[in-house]
Amino acid sequence: MTGTRARAPRLAPPEPDLAIDAEWTCRILEGFVRSETRRSGHSRVVVGLSGGLDSTVAAYLATRALGPCSVIGLLLPYRTSSPDSLLDAERVVGALGILAEKVDITPIVDGFVRAAGRVGRVRLGNVMARARMIVLYDRSVEYGALVLGTSNKTELLLGYGTLHGDMASALNPLGDLYKAQVRALGAWLGIPRPILAKTPTADLWPHQSDEAELGVSYEQVDRLLALLVDARVSPKAAASAGFPRRLVERVLERVRRTQFKRRPPVVAKVSVRTVAWDFRYPRDWAT
Repeated sequence: MTGTRARAPRLAPPEPDLAIDAEWTCRILEGFVRSETRRSGHSRVVVGLSGGLDSTVAAYLATRALGPCSVIGLLLPYRTSSPDSLLDAERVVGALGILAEKVDITPIVDGFVRAAGRVGRVRLGNVMARARMIVLYDRSVEYGALVLGTSNKTELLLGYGTLHGDMASALNPLGDLYKAQVRALGAWLGIPRPILAKTPTADLWPHQSDEAELGVSYEQVDRLLALLVDARVSPKAAASAGFPRRLVERVLERVRRTQFKRRPPVVAKVSVRTVAWDFRYPRDWAT
């Protein structure tokens, strides 16, 4: 019998679903912060409070998990930082009743610039991010605390952060939540409305905006990443779902190009038992 086999209809890619059960998610993340902090032999965390959505949600989760006396918020402004950001960070401290300290990083950053010579805007932003992390890790030793991470899944996948700067932490409760999901969780937690509604910014220079730097809105890139990463659809299928082909290619290339930020340094193997290759026990392996 001869004939032409009918071509199966092409299935449309699934619509990316970013909805979360906020109560269940909060319970999971509270348990994560509590267990990971105690497992490492600590009882407190330090968190950099920028006045933005992510650090606010992280602070709320930590306070619910450990109690206000076990959370130290660090306000780390630079001389060009927005006064509104500092006010929002102070609002978070007041709402949670946590311990707090303000450290002006201007002398640290400007001292580096004087020693290193002229730096551009991007390099200066990296220095600021790393200066903040210097203070956070210093205070983590002073208070016997762990550094709480605030990078969300969107930022991690796009590499939108400074290596050994704002991407550094001992534990991160937000790293598997896209920006939209962090916002939904923040609304459920009841964080201050001005913070919930504000334009996302790293506040690295006046009028800086995350979305302007990325060249795409969080709403759009969250949905695209949910298709490419979580649903594992092909770039062609993502384009057929209505995303511009050039945007799909640009986002994929950025994810590939920033992979080095999401993994530990690659160790050259010359022995039988090599760290990160053969010796890969979790940190609580001895218990």
